[in-house]
Amino acid sequence: MIHQPTQVAEHARAERLTQSFTELYGHAPDGVWRAPGRVNLIGEHTDYNDGFVLPFAIDRAAMVAVRPKSASDPKAGAADLASTYAPEGLSTVGFAIDNLTPGSVDGWGAYPAGVTYVLAGMEGIDVPGFELLLDSTVPLGAGLSSSHAVEVATIVALNDLLGLDLCHPDLARLTQRAENEFVGAPTGIMDQSASLMGQAGGALFLDCRTLESKVVPLPLTECGLSVLVIDTKVAHSHAHGGYAARRASCERAAATLGVTSLRDLLTTADDAAPAPFSGTGLAPGASPLGDAPRADIAALDSETARRVRHVLAENRRVLETVERLRQGDLSGVGELMTASHLSLREDYEVSCAELDLAVDAALDAGALGARMTGGGFGGSAIALVRATGLDQVRDAVVRAFAEHDLRTPDVFTVLPGDGARRVL
Repeated sequence: MIHQPTQVAEHARAERLTQSFTELYGHAPDGVWRAPGRVNLIGEHTDYNDGFVLPFAIDRAAMVAVRPKSASDPKAGAADLASTYAPEGLSTVGFAIDNLTPGSVDGWGAYPAGVTYVLAGMEGIDVPGFELLLDSTVPLGAGLSSSHAVEVATIVALNDLLGLDLCHPDLARLTQRAENEFVGAPTGIMDQSASLMGQAGGALFLDCRTLESKVVPLPLTECGLSVLVIDTKVAHSHAHGGYAARRASCERAAATLGVTSLRDLLTTADDAAPAPFSGTGLAPGASPLGDAPRADIAALDSETARRVRHVLAENRRVLETVERLRQGDLSGVGELMTASHLSLREDYEVSCAELDLAVDAALDAGALGARMTGGGFGGSAIALVRATGLDQVRDAVVRAFAEHDLRTPDVFTVLPGDGARRVL
């Protein structure tokens, strides 16, 4: 079982990274920053539809040591990056900041380059060259937002070092721009928001239209529960393929239905309901999605209608999950997680055989609920499990993968952790 890392342990990790930076570049960094990965408890593919999500930052994080270059440095306008995170060991990347264009840096270096690109493009901000060393404990390709952790750690470091005083919502939007415009992945705003604003012991209830958020208590340990992550080892990417197709389908549906985004099907005409940040903002007996007449989705083709149906139902599940958590009904959350997976599998069609096997095996072994998490087409599933049944569920999942001649999954627990911050 993985336990919440203490500040002492993170400090020691930062000191080791500082030592490695000094050995690599010949001088110490100006500081070390960390940003966590995330697990999305529920609310999948709702973020880019301006909907509601409920992720939490996890106790695995990217960490960067950074030092800006002086004006007298011969390579003052260039960034020199290195990473211990690459599968092949130490990997290095360099680029001239003035020459950055979308797609000009690939691989892991695209993520720090992307946030550098968007900051350098802002009026009044002069981004100097810098040196950076990256390490991370967020698994690659597992659907736990390893790339956003790198981006957030980098942008938080530059925000501090350059004295920009950008707030968390601004940093989230800039990181989304880096992902969309530079990396070329059409992601929403959820992952970076969770990495920036997560809090230990809670999940982040986020309105992806306004970026208004509240932390909802998620007392797993106190309730004798654990969130088990099942990394199927099926890598996925948001930069191409099915994820982009699903987003495009939602945008076409919104245009056909005459709304800006599918979020507009969730609220009253004045966009005042739901108001989820004062309870759910609902009058007794009110619909959790408002009372405005919705456009007739029957006018859509059957595939697009299924995509819309998932988005609408998933928003309902987020709101209901928040209410159950506020009532202390964590076991009831499991039912909603399982319903979410069925919707993602049948209506949104972003699951895969390995994710379905992980979910089915966990449920058969006694999990209270299970679902794929992240964009889909691979990555991880999560299961809400009684702490007393962890070994039983873990063993059942590993056994099921072996029986189907699949790679052995990584199975581990996570706890809600704190968001991005400076460590040293």
